[in-house]
Amino acid sequence: MDAQGDAAEPWETAAELVRAAQNGDALAMDELLTLVTPYVTRLCRPIAPHDVPDAVQESLVAVFKGLRGLRDPLAFYGWVRTVTVREAVRVARRTAVEEPADPSDLARLGGLRTGTDGDLPADIRDVLARLPIRHRAVLVLRELEGLDEAAAAELLGVPTGTVKSRLHRARSAFRKAWSR
Repeated sequence: MDAQGDAAEPWETAAELVRAAQNGDALAMDELLTLVTPYVTRLCRPIAPHDVPDAVQESLVAVFKGLRGLRDPLAFYGWVRTVTVREAVRVARRTAVEEPADPSDLARLGGLRTGTDGDLPADIRDVLARLPIRHRAVLVLRELEGLDEAAAAELLGVPTGTVKSRLHRARSAFRKAWSR
């Protein structure tokens, strides 16, 4: 809480823990990883639905190993998102369990939001699990995380045009799979 009795923002709380963990405080590192695990899980679940525990573990290990290199502790959540998406895509590709959907329809996904517990409803998770990994990743970044195409492209390491075409196909495939 600050001097006026207001609770600190989540990124401010995380920043304090980041600074302490970067200085070797093992308890702060543990608390930081505990704090960020639900967020990491929420990102991994739709991208690597067949290997969520592995994707979460790989993401948290990458956070643990890379934390010393984080320059701005207030940017922790954005950095965690980048690390998590990269690791979740890597795990999903490694296991290569995909059921490609036909992207012939034109549609907008819109309105994809998490439930009150921060998790996606089971029917949405099921449809996402049937999409190719590249489509799941762009949908999660655009529709759940609210990133624009340029930010998603940078995060995924592909051109903006690729993200736009994948997003178009992903929305179409999602809509078609949803209507089945």
